[in-house]
Amino acid sequence: MKNYHSFNFLKNIYFVRTGGSIEEEVAAHLIKEEIERLGGAANIEEFLVDAANIKEEKLVLDGKYEIECKGSGYSGNTKIEGVTGNLVSISSIEELNMTNLCNKIILTPGKRVQYQAYMKAIKEKALGFITTTGDVYKNNKDVDLDPYLNREPYYKEGYIPTVMIRMKDAERILERGYKTANLTLISEDFKRNSRNVVAEIKGEIEDEIITFTAHYDSVAYSKGAYDNATGVITLLQLYEYYMRNKPKRTLRFIWCGSEEMGLLGSKAYVNSHEDELEKIVLNINVDMVAVTLGYDIACVTGDVSIIHNIEYTSKELGFPIHVYQGVYSSDSTPFADKGIPSISFARLAKQGGATIHSHNDVIERLSEPNYIKTYTFIINLSERWINAAYFPIERKMPENMKDELDYYLLRKIRPEKKY
Repeated sequence: MKNYHSFNFLKNIYFVRTGGSIEEEVAAHLIKEEIERLGGAANIEEFLVDAANIKEEKLVLDGKYEIECKGSGYSGNTKIEGVTGNLVSISSIEELNMTNLCNKIILTPGKRVQYQAYMKAIKEKALGFITTTGDVYKNNKDVDLDPYLNREPYYKEGYIPTVMIRMKDAERILERGYKTANLTLISEDFKRNSRNVVAEIKGEIEDEIITFTAHYDSVAYSKGAYDNATGVITLLQLYEYYMRNKPKRTLRFIWCGSEEMGLLGSKAYVNSHEDELEKIVLNINVDMVAVTLGYDIACVTGDVSIIHNIEYTSKELGFPIHVYQGVYSSDSTPFADKGIPSISFARLAKQGGATIHSHNDVIERLSEPNYIKTYTFIINLSERWINAAYFPIERKMPENMKDELDYYLLRKIRPEKKY
C-alpha cells in the first residue's frame, strides 16, 4: 500500500447516494470494505433520518395556469382539493415585515424558507410556501426539482405545506401578475436509517483524540464527485498514511451520512458519543476539494490562534490557503457546538467553474494534482499537532463563535444590520 492513491476510489462511489437511501448504504459498505482492504477495521453506526413519500403535488395560478412543482416532505398536508389563497412574494426582511401573511401563499426565492419568514408565517397562519431552485438563465430542462425535506427546527414549530418550483417559473409568475394560487400537497412522512462509518487508529495518548470527518452522501440527481466524494477519498488517504505512520495521539475517522439533510450524521455522532467528547481535542473536516478552478480555504470555528498556526505552516510549506474564523456549513459544526475546536478544509470553485447540488457535479471538473497538493498540506499540518509533545491547540470556544453557532443553528436570530 506504499503507493496508495485514494483518487482511484472516486469512481467506486460515483452514483447518487442521498441520505437514508439504499444507495447511501451501499456507499457506506464500500468505504468500510476499503478501510478493511487497507488493513484496518470500521464500524457502521445507524441513526434515524426523516423521509417522505410525496403522493400528490400541484400548483395552479389564478385557477387555470399549472406550474410544475415538487412537494417538500415534513411540511404538512393540504386537503385533497388543496388550499387557495392570495399570492404574495417575499424577497427581503423589509417585505416580510410589511406583509400580513394570514391566508396567503408565499413565493420566496431559494430552496429554504428564511427562519424568520417561517416563524412569522406560523404565527399569522399562512396557507403555504413556494420555494425555488436553479436560476433564471437556465432552461427548465437543465434545472432539477429537488425532493426537499423541511427540517426539524422548522417543523417542530408547525407545518406549512411547501412546494418547490424553478426560478425561471417564479420570474414568469411575477411578470404575469398572478393573484391567487392553489397549492396541493399530500405526503406520507416516515423515518429510515442512515449511517456513519467509523474507524480508529490508536495512539500512545488515548485520552486525546483528533477526529477527521467528511460526509459521503449526495443530494438528489447528483453523483456528488466534488461534493463530497473528494472529502471521502481525502479521509481514506489520511487514514492510510496514519496506518503506516503510527500517530502519537488517537485518531478517529468518521464518514458521515445525511450531511446534506442538515448535518444529521455528525449530529447523531456527537449525541451518541456524549461520554467521549471530553477526550476529543480537535475536529478536522474535509468538504469539497480537488476542483480544477478554485482556491483552498480553512474555516476555523475556534480561537484565532489556530488561524495563526495554519497561516504560519502554509507560508513554511508554500501552500496558498485563505484562513478565516467562522462557522462552516458542514460536519465540523456539531463538534464545534460541543466546544471542540473545529476546522473545515475545502477547495472552493470559482464562479463559472464547478457546481454542486446538481447533475453537473461530475468527475471531469476535478484535478488530481490539486487534490494531492491539498491532502499533502492537511497531512503535514495535522501531523505537527498529532505528534506534538504537548497538544498546541487549547480546547476552548470563543464567545463570538458561540454566538455564530447560535445563529447558524437557529437558537438566536441574527440582529438586523443598521445602516
